[in-house]
Amino acid sequence: MTINSRYFVSDPILRPIAEELYASAQDLPLVCPHGHVDPRLFADPEYHFGNPVDLMIQPDHYVLRILHSHGISYSDLGIPSRIGIPVEEDPRKIWQVFADHFYLYNATPTGLWIRDELSEVFGIDEPLNSQNAQSIYDSINQALAKADCTPRKLYHRFNIAVLSTTDSPSDDLLAHRQIAADWGGHILPTFRADLIVHIDRSEWLLEIEKLAAA
Repeated sequence: MTINSRYFVSDPILRPIAEELYASAQDLPLVCPHGHVDPRLFADPEYHFGNPVDLMIQPDHYVLRILHSHGISYSDLGIPSRIGIPVEEDPRKIWQVFADHFYLYNATPTGLWIRDELSEVFGIDEPLNSQNAQSIYDSINQALAKADCTPRKLYHRFNIAVLSTTDSPSDDLLAHRQIAADWGGHILPTFRADLIVHIDRSEWLLEIEKLAAA
């Protein structure tokens, strides 16, 4: 399945226009102004992602919310709580839960993104389900261990021109200094003020104090 067949309108008049517009832009470098990316991933030239759960499930609140909205507890997905409820620690079990409920992502943007990621990044076109969950887990795990699957290598593979991270107001930006010192990737810090504007949060005063000391 091509990018075109996944995303373009089926209308016979509009589709050629969409394909023409896409063709004119598809090879342009990416400018990513809001990445939600931890800059420490790029500070270490040999950094590798952990496992499929570390990469695709636990950091993604869109993935988590769909599962949780259908009765799956965060603890079953390995997400710790403030009250210390025991959580699932086996990534294969968490991945199995994800695969068992992958149908929940049908007709959602999140589902499109995940299917595109599986196909375009990992070469997996087989639909994820309960039966093939573990074999797909193994395929992703093997890909993540390869030398060409570091964040710096993927930055170039994806033809990224600029990527902005999302940083706390009090961040010391050490990772950004490390990136600038030994790599040519264009990774920019971006000030995200959430922690200092939500005065109803328990950590608000601490964040204000950290910002004052920065």
